[in-house]
Amino acid sequence: MILAALIAAWYRFVPELAAEPPVRAEPQTVSTDFAEPVAYSGDGLLVHYIDIGQGDATLVQAPGGNILIDGGDRRTVTAFVRYLKEAGISRIAYVIATHPHADHISGLVNVLDEFEIGAVIMPRVAHTSATFERMISAIERHDIPVVEPIPGTVLNVGDVRLTILSPNGTDSKNLNNHSVSVMIGYGGTRFLFTGDSESEAEEAMLAGGLDLSAQVLHVGHHGSITSTTRDFLDAVSPQIAVVSVGAHNSYGHPNKEVIQRLETAGVTVYRTDENGTVLISSDGRLVKVH
Repeated sequence: MILAALIAAWYRFVPELAAEPPVRAEPQTVSTDFAEPVAYSGDGLLVHYIDIGQGDATLVQAPGGNILIDGGDRRTVTAFVRYLKEAGISRIAYVIATHPHADHISGLVNVLDEFEIGAVIMPRVAHTSATFERMISAIERHDIPVVEPIPGTVLNVGDVRLTILSPNGTDSKNLNNHSVSVMIGYGGTRFLFTGDSESEAEEAMLAGGLDLSAQVLHVGHHGSITSTTRDFLDAVSPQIAVVSVGAHNSYGHPNKEVIQRLETAGVTVYRTDENGTVLISSDGRLVKVH
């Protein structure tokens, strides 16, 4: 329990956010029959925006190692772990838990138990949910190092550059605004991930002075109206955007105004509820949707 105690002391708890985000009674489609992953050739970068239902889970494969960003909803845990194994994953250099909400970390508990993990990157906030406690217990059980996400930090996984962009020390009581945002760079191509960052966190990233431009944007907060402001979108200037979202979800994600904003800016939009798992590769010069 020593590691757990140290981690707990390191976190800043937000008791006002003790309850899980509300889940309404309306039906939503959650598939547990994932498509088979495209085999990774070992060359270049391959990013899997996994159709995990109403949640986030993204696998980045590269010659130097693997990165996993979030782990999706509890209802798809078994299929999620199977997907990773069928993709040939045995070791993950960095697992990024963008923030403690269950639709982002539920599957990570099983991932921490079943794969060799180099380190976990997570924000310095905590949740009093059972899901978060199980994740902390798994970190302790396997003695996995925890990396504090400090903006501007660059971590290398082979030829991949992982640059941390946020959180930026916000005092927000909204856990979404504590999301870890990262830029994945490979050669001259860049992929931006922002978790559930809302406008406050986006403004902080804009003020931080780091280059936010990227060919591919993983749209924040499942396409919610609270995210992807015009100023932020202008700074990123993506060619492609991916929205991780569950079919017929009760939150109304993605918001029509956000999708229109992306399309008006000339961005090609892919959605996991319509396109299934989205696979994008990079040879260091160009990105390609499979």
